[in-house]
Amino acid sequence: MRCRYKTTVNSPVGMNHTISDCLDSVLDGSGITYDDASMLFDLPDDSLYELADAANVITHRFNGDAVDVEQLANIKKNACSEDCTFCAQSALFNTGIETYALPPPEEVVAAASRAKREGADSYCLVAAWREPSQQNFEKVCDIIRMINQEVGIAIECSLGFLTYGQAAALKELGVRRYNHNLETARSKFSEICTTHTYQDRLDTLRTARRAGLELCTGGIIGLGETRKQRLELALELARIRPEEVTINLLVPVLGTPLALQTRLPDSEIVRMFAVLRFLLPGSIIKISGGREAILDDDGQQLLAGGANGIITGGYLTTSGNSAREDQLLIGRVNLGRQRQRQRQQ
Repeated sequence: MRCRYKTTVNSPVGMNHTISDCLDSVLDGSGITYDDASMLFDLPDDSLYELADAANVITHRFNGDAVDVEQLANIKKNACSEDCTFCAQSALFNTGIETYALPPPEEVVAAASRAKREGADSYCLVAAWREPSQQNFEKVCDIIRMINQEVGIAIECSLGFLTYGQAAALKELGVRRYNHNLETARSKFSEICTTHTYQDRLDTLRTARRAGLELCTGGIIGLGETRKQRLELALELARIRPEEVTINLLVPVLGTPLALQTRLPDSEIVRMFAVLRFLLPGSIIKISGGREAILDDDGQQLLAGGANGIITGGYLTTSGNSAREDQLLIGRVNLGRQRQRQRQQ
């Protein structure tokens, strides 16, 4: 993405009044209303420079300069029973990717150790199934215990639907955060998945929260949804108030129903991340799958326009930047911020 919306830490002189008023409301702790968010979402493209800049101010105020770095472990790949139309791992679509069951614990532990050495803040165990059987859940718990004992990195999980007992067991093992994405707006969901409901996903998040787990949730943009539906997703996320929001950019996969989906315009990506920062000033907002494939700068401009997290080292079915490449990326973002502060002083 050749993003034109370069940002600075200070708000530009002559900022759009809607942006300025909303920024003041966030900075003074009162937050913005749903109507405010709607106005921000519908700003013309020539105001996106200012919108992204204001989002960057909020990120700094509530989160500082740190970029949260996460690595994933796809511990059970492919052959999922669900029919999510974007997903290469659905058993209903012929996408040609490999299939494997849970690997030996030692293999996952070694990968977690490598992630920690490479600078990851957390390691997320992801399994492609509707929900874990009790036998598989116990195997995952064994893997978590070994990582705790031998590595000592913050662990997150994405295992599908959970019972309260399973969520409580993860909490007792020290799992920090549970990931379960809403994927898209409620009004769009039935076009994306028919084997479970939007409410099923909300119920899983509620179960995880009730067990004391932090939440990571978000979705994929570029599924053919409207701008209004992206706003709908953003407002739902604001209602849930997750500790982390993860936004993926659709990379169409051959063999899935969305293989020929048109790419989302750059401006829509910018406004989604920026408005999410207004709605969730203290949350981690993570640029997830698709950033290397869709964005020409690997997400550098979004990290200066509301986002403050990335996934490194690849995704569930696609490759990504190496940890070294992403450390250089983060260094460029932070260096720019340091220079801006020096000019202010």
